[in-house]
Amino acid sequence: MAVTGLRIGVVGGSIAGCAMAIAGARAGADVTVHERSEGALQDRGFGIVIPPPLHQELVACGYLGADMPTAPVATRVWLARAPGRRSARELARQQAPVTACNWGLLWRALRAGAGDGAYHRGRPVGSVGRTASGGALIRTAEGEREYDIVVGADGHRSVTRDALTPGVRPVPAGYLVWRGTIPAAALRDHPEQLTMLESSWVTLGFPGGHGVFYLIPGTAGGSRLLAYAIYSSPPAAGPPASTAYVRHIAEEHFPAEWADIVARGEHTSQALHPVADFVVPRAAEPPFLLAGDAASVTRPHTASGAVKALQDALCLERSLRASSSAAEALRRYADERSAEGARLVGLGRRLGRALVGNTPDWPAMGPAEVEALSRAALDGDDSYLYGSVQRQR
Repeated sequence: MAVTGLRIGVVGGSIAGCAMAIAGARAGADVTVHERSEGALQDRGFGIVIPPPLHQELVACGYLGADMPTAPVATRVWLARAPGRRSARELARQQAPVTACNWGLLWRALRAGAGDGAYHRGRPVGSVGRTASGGALIRTAEGEREYDIVVGADGHRSVTRDALTPGVRPVPAGYLVWRGTIPAAALRDHPEQLTMLESSWVTLGFPGGHGVFYLIPGTAGGSRLLAYAIYSSPPAAGPPASTAYVRHIAEEHFPAEWADIVARGEHTSQALHPVADFVVPRAAEPPFLLAGDAASVTRPHTASGAVKALQDALCLERSLRASSSAAEALRRYADERSAEGARLVGLGRRLGRALVGNTPDWPAMGPAEVEALSRAALDGDDSYLYGSVQRQR
């Protein structure tokens, strides 16, 4: 580390906060994490995917252990319900490798790497501020602590972001995402779907939206879960959308086999979220730095929430090692990560328009139409979710 003896305070102890704590410690800083929750976070067992090269880099650098369970697959399969029938029709296949993870297991691995002494539970941060000498303050119920850098890893309601760029708020997309997991045992009566999911992740198109399905490790050793994210507009009439509405979507629009799994199966976990996004003009301004969802929230179509947080951490470590002052490190970080946040928000909006706002006639599509849809939504941009499409351009 070019600059030594830095004190870094991290606001938030989720995936972004733990990863940033590891980054700071690896670069030689003294790091303290302030996590508002009294309890552990590992029970948030939803599915996420990350690019295989990023997972390999995190293992090689020591952020993650090689023994953390994952479920890598190499192919993306596009499906829809066949016209006039309840059976599934395969539209296309793309080579799009992903490393599927359980959110809770990823958090556990990063939490272990962050260490015990610097991680304080039940420490909600009321505000952050600047000192007269250019440092930063974190204010909690116990008082104030001074740091050279404060990392805001405190999500979309970030108090750190309010200090750096006040007034930035999420912009609603106008549709919803249902996320959840289903025990893999639900696939026992559906061997064709199980075989497909053991080597692929699935995008299932329907009028007004789509669903994404993939296997992830369970928390019990050797167990697996079927993770899903289903995007659709809320109902035009009737009661407000609820988590039960996803079962209605499955019954109405999914092929029979997938409807049986989603509409009538047991759900281990389930949550409903309005889709929204925002991006800050600049991801760091001494002495503050924003990471993960505090810096930008992208629409989930990009599968970049955890990815961006992990990449933020790697960038912070590189910036600290290459800089002669805290201010220089934050400028390096901001130059790289601000542009990336804006890029991902733009990509998420295009994917949202293509896959939810203006859905195609899914059953009528074939490989050429799916590739054309993918290329148009990417608009020359990069996304690891469309690997083979990018390689052919």
